[in-house]
Amino acid sequence: MHRSMRTRASRYIYPLFIGAVLISCDGQRQPEQQSLMEISKQELADAIEERDRLLSLVKEISAGMQQIRQLESVTLGKGGGAAEMSDDNRGVMSDLEAIKRTILQRRALLDEMETKLENSTINNKELHETLDALRMQIDSQMEEVEVLRRHLLRARSRIGDLHTSIDSLSIVVSEAEQELVAARDSSQKLEKHLNSCYYVVGTRQELKRYNIIDGGFLRKTQVLKGDFNSECFVQGDKRTLEMLPLNSRKAKLLTTHPESSYAIIDSSGMKYLKIEKPDLFWSLSNYLVVQVD
Repeated sequence: MHRSMRTRASRYIYPLFIGAVLISCDGQRQPEQQSLMEISKQELADAIEERDRLLSLVKEISAGMQQIRQLESVTLGKGGGAAEMSDDNRGVMSDLEAIKRTILQRRALLDEMETKLENSTINNKELHETLDALRMQIDSQMEEVEVLRRHLLRARSRIGDLHTSIDSLSIVVSEAEQELVAARDSSQKLEKHLNSCYYVVGTRQELKRYNIIDGGFLRKTQVLKGDFNSECFVQGDKRTLEMLPLNSRKAKLLTTHPESSYAIIDSSGMKYLKIEKPDLFWSLSNYLVVQVD
């Protein structure tokens, strides 16, 4: 619709004054030609100036519509993602305001030209139709600008909502990460505790000195009874403790462990405790006491 309006405007204006100063081939002057010839030079100059201003206005309005189309492409051409814009949004809004001011200036100029046309000797139906077409284009441009302005305002509002949502989600994510770290730390501590084992290797005298065993020549030896010194135990991991060097030619286990879960082997004259089934070995106690002497 806008292109046809521009075509009509150009069709009406460009030839308007050209034929006015020509003489027909048979040497006879047409009535309109005779009328124009009688206009003073100053009036003709004024008419030509009005024509040029009208043509210039047509070009400006066409360029303004193209500029609006470009802004519309910026705001709507990102898959409807107006909420993705921030600085761009403000820049486009500023451009729209500038275009709106320009359109208002063009409308004022059109009103001025229309007033002059009413009192002009070149006042005719075709010029009025041209001015009407230009006014329709100006109104259309103003409507386009208003539509884009409302769209940008909605986008700006949505951007604010998204920023609020993002801030809230950031807080939630941060809290969740802290809880996850705390849970992971607790899990690791619990796993370490559940897989911890404690062992000590010593002579009878050493084990008695730390109250790990109790008993005498005529009394049954008791292991880990009463207040024993836990600092002499070495902490280990049930999952990785497979071979324990005893550094002695003699060794026996004083704590209770299923016999099928371990073996005492010799290597270079020294005893080693080989734990073959860790889960079964530690099923009765997390403590291991080995007497060597």
